[in-house]
Formats: sequence, structure tokens, C-alpha cells
Amino acid sequence: MASLHKTFLLLFLHVCLLHMSVWAKVEVTMHESMEVYLDDMAQIPCQYSFTDNNEPSFVMIQWFVRVKESSSRVRIFYLGGNERMADDDTEYTGRINMTKDEHGTQLTIRNIQLSDEREFFCQVNGMAAGNAEGKTYLRVFAPPEAPVIEGVPAGISVTKEVPSKIASCEARNSFPKPNITWYRNNVPLIPEQGYVKVWTLVSQSNGFFSLQSTLEYRVVKEDKDAHFSCEVSFFVPGAIRTVESNSINITVHYPTTMVELWKDSPQGLVKEGDTVELRCQGDGNPPPSFIFNREQELDVDLESSGDVLILSPVSRKDSGIYQCRPLDSDIYSDIKGEMQLTVHYLDPAVVVPKESEVMLKGEDLTATCNALSSLKTHTVWYKDGEQLGKGNTLHLRDATYETSGEYVCEVTVPSLPALHTSGSVHIIVQGGPQMVGLEQEVQLEEAAGRMVNLSCEAQGHPLPSISWNIVGSQNWQEVVIKANEHMTHSVVSVKVTSDISALCNASNDMGTEVKAFSIKAIPQLTSTAPFSPAEGSGVIIVVIILCLLLLAILGSVLYFLHKKGKIPCGRSGKQEITKEKTTKDDIVVEMKSNTKTEDAVLLKAVNGDKKGPNEQ
Repeated sequence: MASLHKTFLLLFLHVCLLHMSVWAKVEVTMHESMEVYLDDMAQIPCQYSFTDNNEPSFVMIQWFVRVKESSSRVRIFYLGGNERMADDDTEYTGRINMTKDEHGTQLTIRNIQLSDEREFFCQVNGMAAGNAEGKTYLRVFAPPEAPVIEGVPAGISVTKEVPSKIASCEARNSFPKPNITWYRNNVPLIPEQGYVKVWTLVSQSNGFFSLQSTLEYRVVKEDKDAHFSCEVSFFVPGAIRTVESNSINITVHYPTTMVELWKDSPQGLVKEGDTVELRCQGDGNPPPSFIFNREQELDVDLESSGDVLILSPVSRKDSGIYQCRPLDSDIYSDIKGEMQLTVHYLDPAVVVPKESEVMLKGEDLTATCNALSSLKTHTVWYKDGEQLGKGNTLHLRDATYETSGEYVCEVTVPSLPALHTSGSVHIIVQGGPQMVGLEQEVQLEEAAGRMVNLSCEAQGHPLPSISWNIVGSQNWQEVVIKANEHMTHSVVSVKVTSDISALCNASNDMGTEVKAFSIKAIPQLTSTAPFSPAEGSGVIIVVIILCLLLLAILGSVLYFLHKKGKIPCGRSGKQEITKEKTTKDDIVVEMKSNTKTEDAVLLKAVNGDKKGPNEQ
């Protein structure tokens, strides 16, 4: 009841003050508006003064707010004398406070809400000094979330004659309502009839504004590389700010207007046997499939896979002009790609004469080697791995048995090393037997009782046969007989019992050649065994004297025989020792003639019943 009486008294004073306001001497100053972020704190000042500069002893200050969507207002705070209070059961109970100083008063509002955007009234009553009031409109700002852009996943064709939806942009939870602007490559898009259209849907939840903007755009081919973005602009205290979204690239579909065809592999020149990959590419999107043809057979479609044509393995008949056409173009369109494919080749080498050729000793021969090729070739001749000459022609002059053999020509292509071929011809030189070595007669001296090896080699074509005719010894045998394609080799082992004459006869259909051996037998020298020394120094002295006498006599005899020519001091010519494959006791001696250069002759001597030092 006391509270009701107090309220009635205040209302009565208020009415009286209003009645006296025409004589008011109070001036109130307030900001027309104030701006504050959501959830921040707002401080609304209210300055007042009295015209006679004398503030009455009692001043009553009251704060009111405008009721939303109404012309009425509600008091939220009261200050008078020693009494100050925030009114109960209002939106601001517990969130407001008021301070007062010599310049006026200030209303503080904590935890600003969107609903706080309204008019706040400050009323000052100085009783007899008059009363006045002012107001401030409090503006609340909430920045939106970052804009989110989303492009249309499907491709958009340039053939459409009206704008198509290409992207949407959303900005959520802003206050007050924001704006959305679209950009193409950072240039604003202005709505234009038939080209650019923007739809914006505004929604509000819990006082916050959300915008959903849709961009419709008539695409052209150049838009395949364009970047689209959206920008949201919004108010903040004292400014306007903007936030831009990520940029997106849209998929633009357009027909093919240009086609290119090229060889993807192998790199460089193409040879027969290669796998060739031709690739075709156009500027259309999506990339079309292609039809491949040869210019010589335009009505025949080659089997391909998408934009690739594989030819494997290729031959020279695959050379020609190849074309590709996109499937998305008109069949009568001249949009195509083409290229010249050249398949290089090298035919097998053709050698003349073929395979083998028989020629007589002393004859000349010209051999040729040719290989048909699409490129310049290089030819080299070889025999036994040794290079003989270059070029397609090989000249053989004054043939000898050494001329016989296989001649190989190798043909290469310098600009394409993988291309190479070869051919060969086997040359056979025909003629009578020819002994290996220059000497036709060999003279030897050998101790009687020894075994001597006589060697004979002959070459010729047809292959000669060798026979022996030995006079002066019945004890001989052929120990080696071997032959190859060009030569026959024979060795006989003869026991020297007396002077020997041996003939080696080599013969074939073209003739005969003979090599002679003459062996002179030398008697073997024997030695007597020494006497065993008797015991005692006297016997030893006698034996020594006898031995000295015997040596003196032996020296005299040898000197006499030498003077008579019975014992030669040395043998004419030069002796070389080699071995033949007979017994391990044999000694091989090669004799050289005095009159002319001689070939090696194998001489084997058997050293009686004695064994060599290595065999004892």
C-alpha cells in the first residue's frame, strides 16, 4: 500500500511538472544515436543544465525506453534525492545502472542484445526550476559469418541463350541486414537483362538476418578460365565492412572449333616394327572422342580409343597422312587434325656373289653389298672381325689362299641406328697344293738310333692329300694327320739307322707338290767306365797318371780326325728345338737351309736307352 501511495505521489509531481514546463529552465543534451556491437556494453550519456546556473536542491532523473512497435514507453530507472532504483520486471532489470556527476547522468547497459536497438529517453525534473527530456536511438550491430559460395556441379553450355544458374552465396546471422555483391575476375557483376540476374532471399531468425543470393549468368567460352566470387557488405559502428568468399571456377561446355593431331610415341624417327601412338586433341569441352582415318581411305574408320590411335607393329605400308575428327562436330564440318607419318625401313642386305664363290689363284673379284632403305645408309666390309673397307663395293685382287674366308658387309642407317642389316659371301680360292714354308729341301744330321719327327703342311683347294715315301729306314710311322677347311698337316716319326731320304707328296685335282728331307746318320760315341781306385795312396797316384795319359792320347786322336774331316766342329744352318706330340723322350730340332729361307722342320732324336734327367 505504501508503494502504491509513493507511485501516485510521483505521478502527481510529474503532472505538475509537465504543467509548469512552459516555464522550464532545464536544458537536456543527448546524442541523436549511438552504435554498439552485440554483447558489448553501451553507455548513454545525458547532460543537463539549469538556465540560472543554480541547480535546485531536488532533481529527479528518470530513464525510459520505447516499447517495440509501439508509441508508448516504459520507465527503467529512477533517481531522486537519496533514492535510486532500477524498475522491476523490465527487460533491463539486472542489466542497467546509472551514474550521476556534476555534468549530468549516464545510463550503462551490459550485454547488449538485438532487442536493445530502440529509443532511450532521459527526463530531468528540477521541480520549480522546470523539467526537460532528451532521447538517443541505440543502434546494435552483429557482423555476419563469412560468406559461403557454392558452384553448380554440372557443366553449363554456351549454346544456351538465357542466363543459367552458376552459383549461390550465403551470408548468415547478421544485424542489420547485409548486402551481397557478385564478382567475375574481381569485377562487379551488374544485373543486365538476358546476361546477368541475381536472386536474393532474406530470412530472419532470433532477430538475425541471413541472405541467400543466386547468380544466373549467360556463359561464354572465355568463362572456362574465369573466377567467380561473392562479397558480403555489412554495417559496423562507424563504418561499412566487407568480407569476400572463396573464388570458384565453373565448368563451361562448348563445341570443338580446332583439332590437333601429333605422334605421341616413339620419339624421333619411326622404323618398321615400332608401336606408334597418335594422339588427337581438340579445344572443345568436355573433350570429345575422335574418329581416325587415313587420307587415302577416308571412308574407313580406324579402330581407336577415345583420342588415341595405336598402330602396332607398323610397316612401310602404314606411311601416309592421318586425320582425326571430333565426334561432337557436324559430319560435314572441316574441323580436323592431320599429320604425315613416315615409316622408315631397311631391307636385308643383298650380296653379289651370293653365299659362296670359287675363284682361281691370281684372279680378281668384285663383290657388292646393297640394302634398300628409306634413309641414307653406310656400309662396312669385315673379314675375321677386321675392317677391310667402306662402301658398297669390295675389290679382291690377285687372289691367294689367304684370300679365302668369309666376308661380311654391315649396313647401318646413321640417322636411325636401330636400323641395321648384314650379309656375307664365302670366298674359296682354288688351286694346286702349296707347301707351308718356303724351303722345298731340308737336310738334317742326326745320331743313329734316335727318332726324328718330320712335319709337312700343305694348303690348297680341293683339300690336298699327303703321302710319304721314305728310303733308308723301315722303322717309321705317321703319328699326326689332321686337316681343316684349308690345310692338311702330317707328321711321321722315323728311326735313324742309316742315311735317310724322305719325300712328302701333297696332291689334289689341280696338281702336286713335293717336299724332300735328307737325314745323315752319325754314329754314337761310347765312353769307358773308370777303374775303381785301390786302397792306399800309391795306387791312387798311379791311376791319376794313367788317366792323364789316356786323356792326352784321346785329345791327339780327336785333333787328327778333325784335320781329316771325319768330325765336323759344327753344323751348317741354325737349329731350333720344338716338340712334336710323340714320346716324352723326343727332342725336336728345326733346321734352316744355307741357300734360302727355310720353314721349320721337326726333328726328333731318341737318346738311346738313357732317360732324360727329369725321368730318372
